[in-house]
Amino acid sequence: MHNSPLPLPTHLSPGPGDIRALPRWDVFCQVVDNFGDIGVCWRLARQLAGEFCIHVRLWVDDLASAARLIPGLDSQAAVQHQEGVAIHRWEPDFSDEQAADVVIAAFACPLPDVYKRAMAARKQRPVWINLEYLSAEDWVAGCHGLPSPQPGLPLVQHFFFPGFDAASGGLLREADYAARQAAFDPDAWWQIRVGMPRPSDALTVSLFAYENPGLAPLLDVWARGARPVVCLVPEGRVLADLAAWSGQPGLKAGDGLQRGALRLQVLPFVPQQAYDELLWACDLNFVRGEDSFVRAQWAAKPLVWHIYRQEEEAHMVKLEAFLARQGAGLDTAARNAQEAFWRAWNGSEGGMGVAEAWPALEAALPRLAAHGQAWAREMEALGDLASGLLKFCKLAVQ
Repeated sequence: MHNSPLPLPTHLSPGPGDIRALPRWDVFCQVVDNFGDIGVCWRLARQLAGEFCIHVRLWVDDLASAARLIPGLDSQAAVQHQEGVAIHRWEPDFSDEQAADVVIAAFACPLPDVYKRAMAARKQRPVWINLEYLSAEDWVAGCHGLPSPQPGLPLVQHFFFPGFDAASGGLLREADYAARQAAFDPDAWWQIRVGMPRPSDALTVSLFAYENPGLAPLLDVWARGARPVVCLVPEGRVLADLAAWSGQPGLKAGDGLQRGALRLQVLPFVPQQAYDELLWACDLNFVRGEDSFVRAQWAAKPLVWHIYRQEEEAHMVKLEAFLARQGAGLDTAARNAQEAFWRAWNGSEGGMGVAEAWPALEAALPRLAAHGQAWAREMEALGDLASGLLKFCKLAVQ
């Protein structure tokens, strides 16, 4: 499949060392974790196109998963345009030989051989970025931006790491995020999206998680508790656990149930910007993977992260690294409460269980809320990942 480039906007006038000399970007995404990989790639592609007037082709090998995040996406179309981004179905027999000015291989996905040969054939070689997974580990600072010459090809790939300090690439955040958050009306949102007034005396929780054996004990604690809990659950993998706990198979959007002090409400799976609103509307947010984890930090609310499980417990190293970095400004009791609950939620051996860890976390929520606001301001001051990518690529062509 060969596609001619989109016309260059007339207001762009490329010059040496100018990012406008790199107006066409390709982002390659292999979907591994249902929504995490495509969530990051779609958010980045949309921001590059919308805020920086860059022509972006997003190559995706699983459009069915992408369609859950991108309303109106046709999972069968070879090429389609959404929000200024050209979305291409990445077929195993890839044949497009039109290499872009900047090529992003998300999460170390291997590029097609024919495409790499096209990159090598260009007079001005593309800037090739390996956009890595997010981590708070100390070694990230030493690897961010490092070049990796490619054997047998006159190409150099650079590692670009999202992160939580000035020595990394920062986090994805749109330019209009603060304005959207400031304009958000939680009372109207609850009435429209949930079909009930915003609870005034209950703890409101959003639950987006992988399957988790700790969920049933937590739901039991909430149901027996003195404080009402309203838990909003977007459609997803955790519904099977909810159905098993409740004895109601086939739970779907619109279903709700009451058990003691706990009310559960299943919501439709929502596109990315609508997911931000869910986070803003709740007091505590359970998130999973990478994209929703970052959005919960921007929401500046207490959160619980269900990290994607890796072999040999490598994910727990990443979990501990973030807890240490983000929790540095917390008082001892709140920090201990957050660490104990996160470890329990992620199945760490040797610690307390989810039900046992909940009371301390609940008591710490006011302090965690204040800390979440301070943390979001600290992260915002670092600059956003998309802007950092543009600056990096500008330096790469000088």
